[in-house]
Amino acid sequence: MISTHILDTSEGRPATGVPVELSRREADGTWTVLGSAETDADGRCPDLPALGRSGPGTVDVRLVFDVAAYRRARGETPFFPEVRVIFTVDLETRYHVPLLLNPYGYSVYRGS
Repeated sequence: MISTHILDTSEGRPATGVPVELSRREADGTWTVLGSAETDADGRCPDLPALGRSGPGTVDVRLVFDVAAYRRARGETPFFPEVRVIFTVDLETRYHVPLLLNPYGYSVYRGS
């Protein structure tokens, strides 16, 4: 299972209303979009879908954050229109991948 949240570090609060897309890399290298969600008032995406696979093994996962939508809704011009985060997961482990966002930078990490 994958979960995420976004904090706008320039304002010290959650980033609300950010569209987030979750994809899985297939054996042939193509990406399958599993679904999307939008961050809630706490900056979380509670509705991200499951990876569609289970059991032992690993898979590459991609989260795409539509930062442009968030910045434009605030009357700002986005420097980073989107943030793509690709990482490898063990299918039997839960992962939380937060995004720390500011107008001219971002950081991601494996949370708990």
